Amino acid sequence: MVTGGSAGVGRATAELLARRGYDVAVMARGGAGLAGAVEDIERQGRRGLGLDVDVSDDKAVQEAVERCEIELGEIDAWVNDAFGGTLAFSWDTSIEEFRRVMDVTFFGQVHGTLTALSLMRPRDRGVIVNVGSAMAVRSIPLQAPYCAAKHAVKGFSESVMTELAQEKSKVRVCMVQLPGLNTPQFDGNLSKMPDRPVPMRPIYEPEVAARAIAHLLEHPRRSFWVGVPSAMTILGERVAPKLPDGCLGRSGVKSQQSGRTTPRRGPNLWEPQDESADTGARGAFSQRAHRHDPVLWAALHRTGVIGGLVAAGVATGGRRGWVRATTATYPPEPATRRASTRTSARVGCGPCGPPACCGRAPRSALGLVGLGDDVHHDGERAAVRALGELDEHPAAEWHAD
Repeated sequence: MVTGGSAGVGRATAELLARRGYDVAVMARGGAGLAGAVEDIERQGRRGLGLDVDVSDDKAVQEAVERCEIELGEIDAWVNDAFGGTLAFSWDTSIEEFRRVMDVTFFGQVHGTLTALSLMRPRDRGVIVNVGSAMAVRSIPLQAPYCAAKHAVKGFSESVMTELAQEKSKVRVCMVQLPGLNTPQFDGNLSKMPDRPVPMRPIYEPEVAARAIAHLLEHPRRSFWVGVPSAMTILGERVAPKLPDGCLGRSGVKSQQSGRTTPRRGPNLWEPQDESADTGARGAFSQRAHRHDPVLWAALHRTGVIGGLVAAGVATGGRRGWVRATTATYPPEPATRRASTRTSARVGCGPCGPPACCGRAPRSALGLVGLGDDVHHDGERAAVRALGELDEHPAAEWHAD
């Protein structure tokens, strides 16, 4: 089941899932968009089902699911992607508009998740993906209702995860946080700004997000980031949350508008704008949009990436060991060992004695293996003194290996 599957990310996800062998039901408003989505699914040789439903109506969602299980079989995977959006200052947004965005974007995911759980929990299997945004972590100007809804989705999803863990359920709830995407959203959101709405750059094609969602359904994990800006936003918010306030205050309003005069369909917050004309998955920004994402690539290949990093670390450590071995100078064994005050100060930690007392490496010992230059030229005796210290204090041997 894919909610919001008549356009944008949902549309791209439905087609990709069909390509991977799934029968797909699409829940959305708009007759032409639903018909187009079903055609995409059937073109991949799978069964498709279009369900004309407003996800803010929980009873309608439940009735649609009953029909889906009758016609397509049991639901094993559920993607919550339906949303509504605005582009306006918060003080220019009416309470009714705030509520409508929350009803679709937040409560739509609540209705979908709870309905899916009512089927999956008794079977003890299934995966639910709640589609979020970097704005679930870091809010931006002009989209206060949408940001609030995505924050709420994150909190709701995390709570459900803990509840499923408590009962040791095999049902998985996952989140995916997306960047700015080239979808028809910006042709149909409710805008009260003077210029045309545009996604914040860099922009990605919706198929990039679809690949992440499909991967989550088959390889569930708690959370998944898509896009370099998502990763930077989420990490930046954790490290320096105040810094983006000033940056977004200076550029966030302007960067979401364009002087281009391309046509818009009108707001779809209350009524669908794809009832008579199919909009498809992509919007009007394909010339600027990226088809690939290094963050997604690393996430999809994280086993190989981690393995490569470990191998690189081992190789680096091995090279250092080889350099130490080939550059080490071992003094001949003298007849006597005379203590050197200068060397003792360098081998130990000062008056406190051996290296083990504070964890510092003996500097003369490091010189012996090529990592320092603290063995003096009159230091055959100094080097021997260092080796003597190591013999007396085995805890320091690791530093000289």
